[in-house]
Amino acid sequence: MSIPPAAAPAAGYRQQRQALLDAQRAEGAPMRGVRQALSRLSALADDALTALWRAAGFDAGFALLAVGGYGRGELFPYSDVDVLLLLPPGADPAADPALRQRIEGFISGCWDAGLEIGSSVRTIEECLEIARADVTVRTALLESRLVTGSRALLRDFHQRFAAQLDALDFFVAKRLEMRQRHAKYEDTPYALEPNCKESPGGLRDLQVILWTARAAGIGSRWEDLALAGLVTPHELRQLRHNEAVISAIRTRLHIVAGRREDRLVFDLQNAVAESFGYRHRFADDGRVVLRASEVLMRRYYWAAKAVTQLNQMLLQSIEEYLRGARGERSPKPRRLNERFFDKDGLLEVASDDLYQREPRAILETFLLFTQTAGIKGLSVRTLRALYNARTLMNHQFRNDPVNRKTFLAILQQPQGITHAFRLMNQTSVLGRYLWVFRRIVGQMQHDLFHVYTVDQHILMVLRNMRRFFIAEHAHEYPFCSQLAAGWDKPWVLYVAALFHDIAKGRGGDHSELGATEVRRFCQQHGIQKQDMQLIEFLVREHLAMSRIAQKEDLSDPDVIAAFARRVGNERYLTALYLLTVADVRGTSPKVWNAWKGKLLEDLYKLTVRALGGRAPDANAVIESRKRQALIQLALASEPHESHKALWDTLHVSYFMRHDAGDIAWHTRHLARHVRPANAPKSAAAGVDPAGSGGQKGLQSPAGIVRARLSPVGEGLQVLVYAPDRPDLFARICGYFDRAGFSILDAKIHTTRNGWALDTYQVVSPLGAEHYREFIGMVEADLPQAIESQAELPPPRLGRVSRRVKSFPIAPRVDLRPDEKAQRWLLTVTASDRVGLLYSIARVLGSHQIDVELAKVTTLGERVEDMFLLHGAQLQNGKTQLRIEQELLDALEEA
Repeated sequence: MSIPPAAAPAAGYRQQRQALLDAQRAEGAPMRGVRQALSRLSALADDALTALWRAAGFDAGFALLAVGGYGRGELFPYSDVDVLLLLPPGADPAADPALRQRIEGFISGCWDAGLEIGSSVRTIEECLEIARADVTVRTALLESRLVTGSRALLRDFHQRFAAQLDALDFFVAKRLEMRQRHAKYEDTPYALEPNCKESPGGLRDLQVILWTARAAGIGSRWEDLALAGLVTPHELRQLRHNEAVISAIRTRLHIVAGRREDRLVFDLQNAVAESFGYRHRFADDGRVVLRASEVLMRRYYWAAKAVTQLNQMLLQSIEEYLRGARGERSPKPRRLNERFFDKDGLLEVASDDLYQREPRAILETFLLFTQTAGIKGLSVRTLRALYNARTLMNHQFRNDPVNRKTFLAILQQPQGITHAFRLMNQTSVLGRYLWVFRRIVGQMQHDLFHVYTVDQHILMVLRNMRRFFIAEHAHEYPFCSQLAAGWDKPWVLYVAALFHDIAKGRGGDHSELGATEVRRFCQQHGIQKQDMQLIEFLVREHLAMSRIAQKEDLSDPDVIAAFARRVGNERYLTALYLLTVADVRGTSPKVWNAWKGKLLEDLYKLTVRALGGRAPDANAVIESRKRQALIQLALASEPHESHKALWDTLHVSYFMRHDAGDIAWHTRHLARHVRPANAPKSAAAGVDPAGSGGQKGLQSPAGIVRARLSPVGEGLQVLVYAPDRPDLFARICGYFDRAGFSILDAKIHTTRNGWALDTYQVVSPLGAEHYREFIGMVEADLPQAIESQAELPPPRLGRVSRRVKSFPIAPRVDLRPDEKAQRWLLTVTASDRVGLLYSIARVLGSHQIDVELAKVTTLGERVEDMFLLHGAQLQNGKTQLRIEQELLDALEEA
C-alpha cells in the first residue's frame, strides 16, 4: 500500500520551524515572549501532524493525541513530539496488516518531515491498564489533548481516565517521585551545572503543581489556582515570571547546543548568556571581574529559588485541599504562644497578617523553630506570610535592636541551627536581614574546586561546624569533636563560618573584606571585644592553615614557629583548625581526603607544642622517633642493631620528615640490603653496584620497591630505594601517570652514599577495593621503569574536563630561594590534567635538578603543587628563567 506524499504544511515544517528558531536565536533577544514561541512551535507540529494524518488515510474512528509537554501546547526546540495513536475498540495492528502499514507509514512520514516523535499506539483499555501501574504514563495521559481525529473517542477516553484517577494517590505518588528526583540532583537548585528541567527549582517542579492541581479538579492553569484561592495575586505574578525566565533559558540552551540539552553545562553557559546580550565585565587591568555566565546563572538561581518556595507552598495547599475534599481532619493545632501554633509538626502563624502587624515575629519564627521539639518545618500559611513580608525587611528592620538580639539568639541555640539557617535562606529572610549575605546568594565560584554557590558553601561550612558539637557525629572527625567538646562558645565559630566567604566576588582580598564586614556585624550586635577579635581573626586568616599544611615543609621548625606567632595562642589555633576543616570539607566531596586531614592535624599538634613554650628541638624529636621506630622493629622480631647500617647513611632531614612508623617500615625492608661500613663485601646481602669503588654502605644494584595500604586514609604508600639519578623522580612520576595513579605527596631523600629513599602517597580512581591487587603490580612494574635507560617519553595528553575548558586557569610558576637561601621553592598553579606532574618532573630532570620534597595539592580541577629543589643550575639567572619558561610551556601543553 502506498502512502500519499505529505501535504504542503508538513513539507514546509522544517522551514517554518527554522525561521522561528532563528528569530529566537537573535542576539540579545529578551526573555519575554518565550511562551508564544513555544506555543507557535507546538502549533507548527499540530499542523504538520494533521496533514500527515490525513495523508495516511486513517478512518474517522481513530484519534491522534498530544501527550506530555506537547500535550500542554508548548514545545521546546529540540524536545520530542510525544503522541498517542488512540485506537477504537477492536482495532488490532498485529492482526490487521493494512492498519499496521498505515501506522508505520505515518510514523516514518513524521520523521521524514523533521518531526522527532515519541509515539505509542494503544486502545483506551490498554491506556488505562498501563496508567494504573505507572505514574509516569498516568501523568503523560493527564495532559493529553486532541491533535486530529475522533473527538468522541477522546471524550470517552477522558471520562474513563478521570473516573479511574484517584487524585490524592496521584498527589502522593508525584510528591514521592519529586523527592527522589531532587535527591538525584543533590536536593539543591544551586548546582553549578543545574538541569533547568529536572533539578530542584526547575520547570518540572512547576509542572508537578499543575499536574496535581489538574488531577484534583482545580484546573490546569495558574489562573485556575488563583480562582480557587490557592494563589495570591503576587504569587501568580511570580509563577508566571519565573516560569518564563527558566523556559527562556531552556529554550536558548536548546538552540545554542543544537540538540536537546537541559543541563546548563559549563561549556554552554557563556554562549547562552551572550545570546541574551550579557557580556563579561572587565577591570581596568584587564581582569574579568564578572563573567557573562555569572549574570545568567545568578538570574537562573534566583528564579529556581523562587520556584522552590512556590512549589513548597502550593503543594501543601493542594494536599490540604485534597484531604479536605475527602473529609479528613487535621490534628488540632497546639498553641505555642499568642503568635504561633504547632500544626501537626509545622510551625504556623496565628494570623495571615502577623508579620505585617509585628515584623519582629519574622525572626522569632526561626528562633521558635530551633527551640520547639517536634517542629520539622513551616506550614503553608507561614511560608506564604514570609513570602509576602519580604518588603518589610528593610533598613529599619535590620537596625532594630530586638531583631539583632533575636538573630544572635538563633546562633546561640543548642540545636536546630543548621535547619533554621537553611530555612531562612530558602525564604529569603537571611539575605534580607544580612544584606551583605544577599550579595552572594546564587553566586558561582569559578575556582574549579567549589561545587556549590557561595551561599550554599557557607551554609555547608556552618553545618560542618555544627556537627563537631553534636555527639551523634563524633565518629566522623573524632579529633575535631574532641576539641569542640572543650570549646565554651560554639556560636563564635558559627559567626565566623557565616562570614568567612561573605565578601567573595567583589574583587580584592575577600578575607580582608570579610573581616571588615564581620567586625561591623559584631559591633552592631553588641558582641564583646574579646569574641569580636577572635571572629575577625578567623575570617581574615581562614585560608592560612590550609595553605601552610599543604604547601610548606612541616618538618621545618621555622615554618611551625612562624605559624605559631601568627595564631598567637592555643584558643585561636583551635578555632582556626576547626574552621579550616569545616571549610575544606564544605567545598566539594572530592576535595577532602584523609591525607589533607593528617597534614592539618600534624600542623595543629606541632603548633600547640610550639605555643606551649616547647620549641621544637630537632635532636630530641629525632631521638624520640628513633626510639619509637626501634620498639616497632623489636616487636617485628628484627635482629638487634640490624638498623644501624641503613641509619648511618641517612641525614637528619630524613628523620625530621618521616614519623616512627614510616622509619620502621623502611628499615624492615631495606636494612638487609645495606652493608655495614668497613665490612667485607661478603657481609652484604647483595653485591656492589657496578663502579661503586667500595664506598661505605653499599647496596644491591637493583632498585627496591615496596608498597602497602596507606596508614593514613585510602590509597597506597610506596617506598622506592634506588641509585639516585637526575631523572629518577620523572621516571617514577611517569610510571604512576601511565598506571593511572595520582600522587598526593612525595618525600624524597638522598642518602649519604647517593641512593634515593623516596616515599609516595598515591591514589587510584578505581577505588579502595582494588588496592591490595595494586600492591603486587606496583612492586613488579615500578622497578622496571626505574631501571630503564630509554629516553623519557613525552607526557600523555589526556582529555581536559569541561570545567577546565570553560574556566581555564592561567598556569603560574614561582621559583625562588627559601629563607635560608640553601634550597629553592617551586610553586606551580594550573588546571589539573593527565600527565601534569610528569611534565613538571621531566623538565626538572632534564636540568639535573633534584627534588627533595613534593607536596601535590589537588583542589577539584585545580592543582597547587610545591617542590623543594636543589641544583647548581638554579644559581644561574639565565638558566632559572629558561627553566621557568620550559615549565610554563609544559603546563600549557599538558
